[in-house]
Amino acid sequence: MQQEGPPLAALLHRLAECPPGFLGEPRIGSEGEVAVGAVVSDLLAGVAGRQVPQSTGIEFSPSTLEERNRLRLVLIACWVFADPWFQGRRELELRVLATLRSDMAALAAAEQADQFVTDPDRREELVRRCLAGVGLRPAGESEAQARDRCTALDSVERTRVMRESREAQERARKVREELVKKAAQEAAAKIGRE
Repeated sequence: MQQEGPPLAALLHRLAECPPGFLGEPRIGSEGEVAVGAVVSDLLAGVAGRQVPQSTGIEFSPSTLEERNRLRLVLIACWVFADPWFQGRRELELRVLATLRSDMAALAAAEQADQFVTDPDRREELVRRCLAGVGLRPAGESEAQARDRCTALDSVERTRVMRESREAQERARKVREELVKKAAQEAAAKIGRE
């Protein structure tokens, strides 16, 4: 996040007004209406300022429904990256593709795609993730400010902490049950000896 990017407010406003085409059902097999791979290829062509190989978007055209939420989030992120600020910035092409591949998969595992448009915190998280993924920070923010805000909004980390908390609670419950069971056995053994 060493380089300054576009203003955060402009991208947040853009995302809040995400058009229906980017919120549609991704084409998975013969179902759905939006060919995500084609959208990704068109986006990358605009970012690169040149045609990209047709095969670029193939990985965004899966045949299983398990990919639905990730693909929906990729479409929404494409809308963010379609902002005029990113157009013709060839140096960002591969980083945009990498962000669509990995960051959107991580976010999709934590939240439903719609939340990244309708919820103000998730909207900010998505915009900041997109910027950080390509090595940018919002205009007017220091690296430390941008990093701190990303950390505060991180739903992937929040999901991990909640999962670990549930697991710890489950382990503690099992230990308590074992202790109660052991105490009952000791009490029964003591009564048997007397």
